[in-house]
Amino acid sequence: MDDRFNTFAGWALFAGIVAFGASSVSSHYFQADKAHRPEKMGYEIEGVVSSEGGADAEEPIEALLAKADPAKGEAVFKKCTSCHTANAGGANGIGPNLHGVVGETIGTGHGFAFSDALKGHGGTWDWKNLNDWLHNPKKFAPGTKMTFAGLSKGEDRANLIAWLNTQGPNLPLPTAPAGDAAPAAAAAAPAEGAAAAGAVAAPAPGTDDAPAQDKSTVPAGH
Repeated sequence: MDDRFNTFAGWALFAGIVAFGASSVSSHYFQADKAHRPEKMGYEIEGVVSSEGGADAEEPIEALLAKADPAKGEAVFKKCTSCHTANAGGANGIGPNLHGVVGETIGTGHGFAFSDALKGHGGTWDWKNLNDWLHNPKKFAPGTKMTFAGLSKGEDRANLIAWLNTQGPNLPLPTAPAGDAAPAAAAAAPAEGAAAAGAVAAPAPGTDDAPAQDKSTVPAGH
């Protein structure tokens, strides 16, 4: 009887030791794993604004509009046609008709029942406000009825704004900020400096090293 009891007790003790060891190992493994955050969390959804990177690394909307392609903007607008029209006299849908929206007062016009969030926003749909709205409607006007998440790519927003502008009032697009030309000028300066450094200075006239002047190449009157 004692032998059987001792046997069972030994196996029970052994099983307890194994279970404790497995628990300890797994605990250390998962704690270590938590310290290594994946480089990219989950999946990106098209049209949804990413919280990483942000607009800090993006060109100003004026620079993007200066090289925008309205034809590409028309293709982007296809994402909006389930709620909006943009033709002159077009009907309102879930959202307002957008003909002539560039420059309009925010939250007014077209006989549409705008949300209080937009009616109370103030300002006009200028380039910056349109860009901010299309980037993140809920951030631009908290409480808006607009359910679209926004366009994460600045090029898409610029192309869309450029196309909407062609639907009226067709205002002149802004020019790229003057600062954009600075990098090009800075890049050209070293090249010009190198060319100047490589040029051989002409010896002073009257010295033994001065080359003989070819009179045939001297302009008349000089």
